[in-house]
Amino acid sequence: MATTTTLKVRPRALVRASGGPRYAVALAVDALGTGLLRPFLLIYGVLVLKLSAPATGIAMTVGVVVGLVCMPAVGRWLDRGARSAVVAASMLVRVLGVALLLATPAGYVWPFATAALFLGIGNQAWPAAHAALVATVAHGRERDAALAAGRALRNAGLGVGALLATVCLAGGAAALQVLAAVTGLAYLTAAALAWSVRLRARPAAARAGEGEGEGEGQGEGQGECEGDAGPAPRMRALLAANVVYVFCLNIPEIALPLVLLTQLHASPVWSAAIFVANTVLVVALQVPVTVLLSRFPRRTVLALAGIVLAASYLGFLAATSAGHGWGAPAVAAVSVFCTLGEIVYAGSATALVTALAPPRLLGRTLARFELSSGFGLAVSPAVITALAPHGPTALWGSLAAATLLSAGAVATEKDRQTPVRSRTGVSVQPGPSARAAGPSARP
Repeated sequence: MATTTTLKVRPRALVRASGGPRYAVALAVDALGTGLLRPFLLIYGVLVLKLSAPATGIAMTVGVVVGLVCMPAVGRWLDRGARSAVVAASMLVRVLGVALLLATPAGYVWPFATAALFLGIGNQAWPAAHAALVATVAHGRERDAALAAGRALRNAGLGVGALLATVCLAGGAAALQVLAAVTGLAYLTAAALAWSVRLRARPAAARAGEGEGEGEGQGEGQGECEGDAGPAPRMRALLAANVVYVFCLNIPEIALPLVLLTQLHASPVWSAAIFVANTVLVVALQVPVTVLLSRFPRRTVLALAGIVLAASYLGFLAATSAGHGWGAPAVAAVSVFCTLGEIVYAGSATALVTALAPPRLLGRTLARFELSSGFGLAVSPAVITALAPHGPTALWGSLAAATLLSAGAVATEKDRQTPVRSRTGVSVQPGPSARAAGPSARP
């Protein structure tokens, strides 16, 4: 049954709910720097360091996977009350990664692998730290909108950074080294800005249902978590389903270019256009779609995301059967529907986890969720590239079936309810049925 809650978002209130102006600038600078280097790290290893493509790819994969090991420690740090310090640390460790990258001599794979490891640690730690910070400043549905706004801002920065880097690639190896140096400076600047917010949480005050947020979004100093002091949610079905859900993030970057080039023999322009369209749609629609769906329980919305994604995978299966002439345009059209599924997933998944987590275990709960996301992102390229040679049915049929099963698991899993409270200027107005039911809201 839907919870008829109307979420009205004012821009200034949304910025406050997202951590404040300085933190928003830190996110934008960090995303811009990430866009300059991350999509081209493989090219850096091959072109600048003269490594083989397989060796470079393996080093990058190892860096991502080993970087996941840091997540339990990040969760414990967050549960001790740290917020902006963890965000800043996730940025600073990437500065170290970029420095190692610039210092790596040509032909040496292990220094490159170490640099990839530090970059991977930062990339894995940042989402949980960011979500915990936002959950400390904002509550209820305003927090959902703030998380969505952060994702939209980050995608905008990544897109601009990648576009600038693409233009600069004509300069060859020297240009890539300059881009890496600029990325390091961007990470350093973003870390300083995030650190200056100086936001911590007071779990004791949160468990008592008291305490004011005093970071830049609400002043300088302490913040507050939402929820109760109950046990950590198990979320077994949710975490397992998330491993499959997160494949959607690699569809525009890996699956569609692979299909377009190897099966449909289409121009690379189609892959670039789909990637750009994906970025633009996420930037433009992430907040509006999240707000629009805020009248429904988060778990219902997340299950809906799985259905939309599975339907889009079946659409890709049909599109690849349209022939070489119509195949590429059909794939591009279905990719819009897939992006909508991605937007619904991204707007509900982390929001659901933060709503389920008790304040004293928020960090560890988010760390478990990011472990599942990181694992899914790590294995999805291998799974996609292994299934693709066996034909469209093997690839898209398998993804659709797995995603539908995941959506069913998400929809049927039981979880405890946590109260929703609002403290920032983003107004949450219950509809008639919500008022009749009382002040509680379901995740």
